[in-house]
Amino acid sequence: MELELVAKALKELGHPTRLLVFKAVVKAGFDGIAVGQVQEKLAIPASTLSHHIAALVSAGLLRQRREGRVLYCVAEYQYLEDVIAYLQAECCVDGSAQ
Repeated sequence: MELELVAKALKELGHPTRLLVFKAVVKAGFDGIAVGQVQEKLAIPASTLSHHIAALVSAGLLRQRREGRVLYCVAEYQYLEDVIAYLQAECCVDGSAQ
């Protein structure tokens, strides 16, 4: 995974509201959660939520799916795992074994 992609994902997750949105979507599981449900859970204005979801989608952390009139957010679990793996890949390689 490229450094720039990891940095963008971590940047977007570094915002408190975006992290709350992402956590709500992750908790929903593989089927995702309706945007309206996220809005209800977090009690934030629709326009604000839309802005934060767009940032998470742009970073590759979420995708959206439409079913009729309902828009769902789904976590990109593999992408999240790739970001975490990038951070763990060289854990302790420069340290001495103790």
